[in-house]
Amino acid sequence: MKITYKAVSDVGRKRKGNEDSLFVNPEQHLFVVADGMGGHAAGEIASKVAVESINEFVCLTGGDEEITWPFGLDENISYDGNRLKTAIRYANRKVLEATKEKSEYEGMATTVAAVLVDGDSANLGHVGDSRVYLVRDGQITQLTSDHSWVNEQIQSGVISPDQARTHPLRNVVTRALGGKPDLQVDMQQHKAKDGDILILCSDGLTTMIPDEDIARVVREAGGDVEKAAQALVASANAKGGEDNITVLLIRFDE
Repeated sequence: MKITYKAVSDVGRKRKGNEDSLFVNPEQHLFVVADGMGGHAAGEIASKVAVESINEFVCLTGGDEEITWPFGLDENISYDGNRLKTAIRYANRKVLEATKEKSEYEGMATTVAAVLVDGDSANLGHVGDSRVYLVRDGQITQLTSDHSWVNEQIQSGVISPDQARTHPLRNVVTRALGGKPDLQVDMQQHKAKDGDILILCSDGLTTMIPDEDIARVVREAGGDVEKAAQALVASANAKGGEDNITVLLIRFDE
């Protein structure tokens, strides 16, 4: 499979700094989006530590050398799935270590949405409310399920998805890197087809634009990931740009 991608991160209209982080390693076929949380720009530190640590571990396990797996191996997922899952847990450890470096870093945390591609297999790992979508034949599917308070309420039938979009607690994340030492990472494997587009994004996009509008923007870009990424950020800003906006589009072609 041939991969083309475009990543864009924007501060938005309301925030002074950008606490989102992006990382792309074309050689390893690694793509990561992280959305940091914490005062005094600590969120920016948390997300940066996370994406760099994930890349560090993925690079370490990219060769044939014997390496130590600090959290053991999960027999239910592939080797590359294990690389990504362990990389995210390793990053969690690094964020927790960083919280002890300065008093203002205490309590900082970050979400992560990451993809590690092997041929036509995309290994997806995520923690928090940053998302991964699939756009196939013009139709959009959310592949990840948010680790957030409002999503738990939706699953329980307490509130509707429409109510969740404007709920005062919509930014409360129930799982993040920097929270607990024993982090649960949601993993899945996606078999890519010709023309598939994966979208990794922070909630600065999804709180501004509904899924059907995201799909429409991608369709109107005619499969051009650069054009689509820029248009998605512009759309989120046009709707108010209340948070940092980060999008990373990956297109698969035979």
